[in-house]
Amino acid sequence: MILVTNDDGIQSKGIIALAKALREIGDVFTVAPDIEQSAVAHSLTLHRPLRVEKIRKNFYAVDGTPADCIHLGVNTILPKRPRLIVSGINKGGNLGDDIIYSGTVSAAFEGTLLGIPSFAISIVSRSHFKFDVAAEFALRVARPIIERGLPKNTFLNINVPNLNEKEIKSYRITHQGRLIHNGDGVVEKVDPRGRKYYWIGGGQLIFEKGRNTDVEAVSKSCISITPLNLDLTNYSSIRELKKWRL
Repeated sequence: MILVTNDDGIQSKGIIALAKALREIGDVFTVAPDIEQSAVAHSLTLHRPLRVEKIRKNFYAVDGTPADCIHLGVNTILPKRPRLIVSGINKGGNLGDDIIYSGTVSAAFEGTLLGIPSFAISIVSRSHFKFDVAAEFALRVARPIIERGLPKNTFLNINVPNLNEKEIKSYRITHQGRLIHNGDGVVEKVDPRGRKYYWIGGGQLIFEKGRNTDVEAVSKSCISITPLNLDLTNYSSIRELKKWRL
């Protein structure tokens, strides 16, 4: 049994293509937000009740976040514990610092917290998404995970170039890149009544150059597979911090 979710919403073409591809290897349940929940990160809904709507067989909409969907899917909706959780296919890349904010990646994080092998998959584009290519690669990744699992406390963040299958060179095992915000990150405007309002996300985003990063792989027409760890501890800093006298 496989649980599928996303942060683009239950009707996104990406999640529909993903679920269709994964049915080749098992029963697929889709439990996803009823509306787009991009950039909600790892938030859980604790201040109000959640509602679930069964749209059709094995297809459920939740008025909450991707992490909510994982909790409800695993603990309430599915008849038994899934062997795999897949989040996507996201409309847009989740590269570098994007993973901190991504609801798509956070759903895979949540699945791993619950002890279920999980991965997130995204297409690096803003339009004309080639979901079939990413869906077929998700199937390729899912097969060995179901057979062998993943390393302890590890989940995968996969980014697929928006290319035809023949144009993709290969895949690479990568590490997370970094983003630099060039310019103001907030856009200030004035509404018709003269009141100020703000949009977060202004300015230009520039990726730091680096070898073997997710960004480099995608820029060279390769699929990026980045293993991520639940443990966020910076172990290399422990010795230095122990020298402090507070």
